Amino acid sequence: MNLHDQNEPGWDTPTPLGTHSTLPPFPAHCLPDWVAAFVEAIAEETQTPVDAAGCVALAALSTAAGGRAIVQVRGTYTEPVNLFTVVALPPASRKSAVFKALTSPILKVEAELTERIKPQIVEAELAQSIAAGVADKAKSKAIGSKGAPDALADASDAVAAIEDIEVPVLPQLVADDVTPERAASILCDQGGRLAVLSAEGGIFQILAGRYSGAPNFDLFLKGHAGDMLRVDRRDRTEHVESAILTLGLAVQPDVIREIATGPGFRGKGLLGRFLYSLPESNIGSRNVDPDPVPEDVAATYEERLTRMVVHLFDWTDPIRLQLSPEADELRLDYARRLEPRLHPRTGDLGHMSDWAGKSVGAIVRIAALLHLADNPTDGYRLPIAGDTMAAAIRIGEYFTRHAEAAFDHMGADPEVERARLLLGWIERKQVSRFTVREAFRGLPRSAFRKASDVRPALETLEGYGWIAAEPPPPRNPNGGRTPSPAYQVHPQISGPGA
Repeated sequence: MNLHDQNEPGWDTPTPLGTHSTLPPFPAHCLPDWVAAFVEAIAEETQTPVDAAGCVALAALSTAAGGRAIVQVRGTYTEPVNLFTVVALPPASRKSAVFKALTSPILKVEAELTERIKPQIVEAELAQSIAAGVADKAKSKAIGSKGAPDALADASDAVAAIEDIEVPVLPQLVADDVTPERAASILCDQGGRLAVLSAEGGIFQILAGRYSGAPNFDLFLKGHAGDMLRVDRRDRTEHVESAILTLGLAVQPDVIREIATGPGFRGKGLLGRFLYSLPESNIGSRNVDPDPVPEDVAATYEERLTRMVVHLFDWTDPIRLQLSPEADELRLDYARRLEPRLHPRTGDLGHMSDWAGKSVGAIVRIAALLHLADNPTDGYRLPIAGDTMAAAIRIGEYFTRHAEAAFDHMGADPEVERARLLLGWIERKQVSRFTVREAFRGLPRSAFRKASDVRPALETLEGYGWIAAEPPPPRNPNGGRTPSPAYQVHPQISGPGA
């Protein structure tokens, strides 16, 4: 058999490094029916992977509920109800159309809330103006009385009355291209909640210091965890007890790899907070005449999401959601199965434990969002059901598979990275066959200190189908040095004439 003839059996198409198998599509059926129907219909109309609409839909639910609910998991352990999602799609993938369709009800509600608040702002500003006039007269009277105690007290009370009048701020649920400093100010103004939703990845460059010259992750770290935030302004200091930030982003695939090398992105823990989605692009195989979204499906989505936003908007103290015994047992069972996978040496998720260690919490948050989407007005009265937790776990498993691919793409798995170095050497040499000794001589000592270090990389490449081991060489009957093991190279690299 000629191993270098691609038409001969023996060589299958090699699997790209870091892709152990085809990544699963987003499980839209795990979403509430009204969300799932719209997600699938938008994916059809825009001819985009269902993953894009599914991830943006979760970000939309997080925008509606973020800052207005927490999950009382067990004892003092609570989870806020907000998510960071990022989906990677190539250019011309119609990301903006998906974002607009899924988030337009939120922007519409924001505009309606603004119109509702405007009269209150006018009234409060008028009251402030009147109080200021009263205060001016009281101060003048106190000055004219040469500091009489009663006049001073009246003036002091009049000035305090101005400060007691609060002027409402215009509601802002969503921001786009915003600096961390500006986002922090908006979040404080909005009572501790904000969503950054964008069909581009510019926020990563902003976080890396595009405008400030230095990375600034504090708001996003605190906003994911729901920590206290303090903002110092020129005239006053503001703080919120629990800052809740939602991120829903769509970026180009190369951005996923670039952010891993950004200063502090992983060391500070930001990369471990995102739910990643890396769907396969369908550009080139799209239906040019797809079915539009049915009117009733679009109307139901807008009505249900609007109801969820409006109902939760006026809550000041967050709703405390409880897990049913069935939901909690499913959570614990998932956590038990996950724990050994986090081991730094033997666990398959050990190289990305900063992400996987937060996956149980992410599943709890997803379950809460699914619960509130099903019960937007009385969800606080009902515990999160077992079926809802099971659906959240399915979605969590989807994100785990995609996170593995994302972290492989970032170069987070050292074994895959060493295999890439070996594959790069093979591609540069354009050889059809090589020995372990030849490979070791050509590879960098920073990654391969001794010849035995090459073995795992060889096994990885062989498992992915890039190389094939030759039968072990026979021992020299006259003694001497044992021949080095040799490998054949896939003809996709070497070519038939190599």
